Amino acid sequence: MRTVSLAILIAMLLGPVRVAAQTPSPINAALPEAPKPGRLVLFVGVDISGSFMDSKNFDDSIEFLAHYIHAHLNGLGGMEVPGAMFVGSIGGVKKGEAKTLYPIQTFQDRSIEEIEAQLRLLFPRKQENPFTDFNAYFAQIADMVSSKRLILKPISIVLMTDGKPDLGGSSRAQKFRSIKLSPLENLSRNITLRILYTDAVTGKSWRDEVPRKRVKVWTQDAVVMTEWKSPKILIPGRPPADQQKFLAWVKDNVDFRPRLRRVN
Repeated sequence: MRTVSLAILIAMLLGPVRVAAQTPSPINAALPEAPKPGRLVLFVGVDISGSFMDSKNFDDSIEFLAHYIHAHLNGLGGMEVPGAMFVGSIGGVKKGEAKTLYPIQTFQDRSIEEIEAQLRLLFPRKQENPFTDFNAYFAQIADMVSSKRLILKPISIVLMTDGKPDLGGSSRAQKFRSIKLSPLENLSRNITLRILYTDAVTGKSWRDEVPRKRVKVWTQDAVVMTEWKSPKILIPGRPPADQQKFLAWVKDNVDFRPRLRRVN
């Protein structure tokens, strides 16, 4: 009997030690997990036509784009991390000219400052093109989605541009009616086109006049876009992950999800 009691006592004393040994270290538990890529396919187009590159909004758009790409790649503020991303130029020396689309690896594991430096290297002011060719850019997106087998994944297309088409007719209405979103229509059930740095009239033309069936269109005027770096929104000296006001501003004004609207 005494032997049994001694064995029980020893078991009780060793029990907590075994439990403690199996408890994970609080240091390891505190390590943040890297954000996991989602299904989103993100295309970013930068207008390199003279009309936009020579405007006061071009530099602002590049600065914003560096913050935007960094936030998405790192999943800041709950932003979806794209599974694939391609960044290229909107513009041409001649109609239908193809442009290089730079993959996600070009921007991964970089700071905001490094991403901005890379963008300025890829899109230098001295290499502007004569005109903006939206149709060539949209056709190239369709080819990339098909070749990379990204069909049916959610697609977001973000354009840094004044939104003014140079091709497609003599009148303003004809130029907007000639913008062809048809190559994009069957790529995904969830595809959104976001045109940033427009003016109010141009934005309305994109929403009301560009023919489409499945593509959702969202525009944002330049006067609103330039507010992103207000010290009340982008807090000076605060690290990117703690810029909650900026991240909320992006969700409300750039990554807003518009309703589907058919335009014939």
